[in-house]
Amino acid sequence: MQKSIKIFSIVTILLAGAAGYFGYQTYLQTHAIQSLTGGLASTRADLASTTAELGRVYGELGNTRIERDGFELSYRAEKKRLDDLSFQVQNIGSMVGVLEKLQKTDPELIAKYSKIYFLNENYVPDKLALLDPQYVFKPERGLRIQSDTKQYLERLLTDAARAGVDLQIISAYRSFGEQAGLKQAYSVTYGTGANKFSADQGYSEHQLGTTVDFTTKALGAGFASFEGTPAYTWLLAHAHEYGFVLSYPKNNSYYVFEPWHWRFVSRSLAGKLHEEDKNFYDLDQRVLDTYLVSFFD
Repeated sequence: MQKSIKIFSIVTILLAGAAGYFGYQTYLQTHAIQSLTGGLASTRADLASTTAELGRVYGELGNTRIERDGFELSYRAEKKRLDDLSFQVQNIGSMVGVLEKLQKTDPELIAKYSKIYFLNENYVPDKLALLDPQYVFKPERGLRIQSDTKQYLERLLTDAARAGVDLQIISAYRSFGEQAGLKQAYSVTYGTGANKFSADQGYSEHQLGTTVDFTTKALGAGFASFEGTPAYTWLLAHAHEYGFVLSYPKNNSYYVFEPWHWRFVSRSLAGKLHEEDKNFYDLDQRVLDTYLVSFFD
């Protein structure tokens, strides 16, 4: 009997201890769950706050991007406006340069003369200069030429001399009065036949100051046979490089063939005529006028 009571007591104590242990474990688990639940709530709150902050920052970034894009568009528009303005200024500057050139270049220099256009008795080139006597047949005559043309002519003569070509100038600028006297003298000698090779006053290219008659030391005043000289052959091949063309080639409609008579018409136009094997008087005046702006370039 006493033994049964003792066993019961031990069992009771063990059960009580187990109940206490499990109760304590339950308490710990409950506490842990409550702690985790609180942490989860806090984390959710932090996440919500962070999400809201991210939304705000993203919104600001969006606004910044819009502002940036707007600024970029404005910048591009302003840059295009400035580029267009710069282009216009350049065009205006170029146009002003062209107008200044045209204003400074006598339009008569590119005009057709001889029997189809008249220069009045008062026309004189704006600038005349004496030719270097070494290039002139009978240097005591003091021949003159339009001053801007002088450099091209003297370069031609210098290069011809370097090439061993005998080439000199026998006639250059002639005034209205000088041409009248020359024509009268020819008319006395040749009668109406003078009209075939000599222009009336006002119709001569020599009055422009950009035209010369060539000869050689050997020919002198007998330059009518100039065609058969090496000088003429050299001029045919090279005169255009210096801006000079033969005014009256064979079979022209104005005067007899004058192999000695050469006129400065600009290097660009002379080059075109040489390349296309054309005569100055073959071109329409409107075409010739387009070369005025680059006449002395």
